[in-house]
Amino acid sequence: MNAIDEIAESFSRLPGIGKKSAGRIANFLLKAEPAFVDRFASQMATLQKKIRPCSICGNWTEADPCPICSDNLRDRSVICVVEQPQDVMTIESFHEFNGLFHVLGGVISPVDGIGPDQLSVAPLIRRAAQEGVQEIIIATNPTVDGDVTALYLQRLLSQKTNAKITRLASGLPVGGDLEYADKLTFARSFRGRTEL
Repeated sequence: MNAIDEIAESFSRLPGIGKKSAGRIANFLLKAEPAFVDRFASQMATLQKKIRPCSICGNWTEADPCPICSDNLRDRSVICVVEQPQDVMTIESFHEFNGLFHVLGGVISPVDGIGPDQLSVAPLIRRAAQEGVQEIIIATNPTVDGDVTALYLQRLLSQKTNAKITRLASGLPVGGDLEYADKLTFARSFRGRTEL
């Protein structure tokens, strides 16, 4: 195995990058300006040293606490619970939510041996109780494991806090055709319908 094959194999281990894409990336780097490749390599080498989880919410950050937890202009009465740090970035990109976040670090998945104890549930309960949170929005993905996790959190948080527990609505996307909707999405759309 030569150096191109080795780097392509490493890139192919990244999510969403297959062998062909990994090969294209390796070939791109060979043709790129040396300054770009050096900067890219330096950034990769120091990434895990510079970025760490926020001690409050679990989001990736360089400064602890993270900029979201440090922002006094955010609504501290609402916490949005997500599975992973990249979910925070996704929600932030829409500019629709101005509360705080809490990253679970995954979902309950008995098949993968992940139970509630492997997730950041206890810190969420502490935050909700100590910070006077009025609403907790559960924004786990609409998958079987995401739904199991949401149900578990809803039951636990209802017992341990006085906060209102809500779940992100899910259903048909804007501009989507009914004929392409799967059964679960269609069922959720009917259950979550609103009066006009």
